[in-house]
Amino acid sequence: MKNWKIYIYLLLTYIVMQVSSVYLVKVLISYFKGKEGMTAELATYNGFAWTLFIVNTLAAIVFLAFIIPNKKFFTVFKGKKASIGKTVLWGFLGFFLAMGGQMLAAGIETLLGIELGSENTAVLSEVAKFSPIVIISMVIFAPFLEEIIFRRVIFGGIYMKTNVWIAAIVSALIFAAVHNEFQHILMYMAPAFVFAYVYYHTKRLWAPMISHMLMNGFVVIVQLNADKILKLQEMKQAIIVFFQ
Repeated sequence: MKNWKIYIYLLLTYIVMQVSSVYLVKVLISYFKGKEGMTAELATYNGFAWTLFIVNTLAAIVFLAFIIPNKKFFTVFKGKKASIGKTVLWGFLGFFLAMGGQMLAAGIETLLGIELGSENTAVLSEVAKFSPIVIISMVIFAPFLEEIIFRRVIFGGIYMKTNVWIAAIVSALIFAAVHNEFQHILMYMAPAFVFAYVYYHTKRLWAPMISHMLMNGFVVIVQLNADKILKLQEMKQAIIVFFQ
């Protein structure tokens, strides 16, 4: 199968995944509401979490079914691909670069008067507190699916027809737009640029996948332990005041 056909099938699968989740979540919320002792709020969290897990799992299976038989799918760049060791190393470096990029983007947003904080992240983190199954979707499935779509299909496809800069800009803009938080477009574009660079540098899609998984995992850990982190900051401040 030619790569452009695979692109179309993968994009359609991704779109169907997004659309179907809107309908499935209603069914699952109703199902959980019918369970004894389940509050409406908890039913909503569980319905949302299991919807993401189910549609992401099915999408990942479909993605692999299209990709595995096509050995040339991952052939985008000329030259030698990075070794496994360098791929993993750049995966970790990409994580730190992406976090640095988001810090820079946050600084710019602050100067522009934009209120910090992602609604998407806040909602998912709240869901994760009551239904941890969503963490698998956030840390494993989302980076896996998004890197295939935004880095391999969109960035890689455009790169082969134009150049790395156009491919990086277009794929980053689309990546940011899909997350539907236009006021925080810089917060999404920053890591998207980093992931594109890591992919371009290593010539292996696993590198930005690792970066993306680490970043999402870090965000989940921070959000789920926000209260503990706040207490530590308060203790630190109290110690500083005590010794002044």
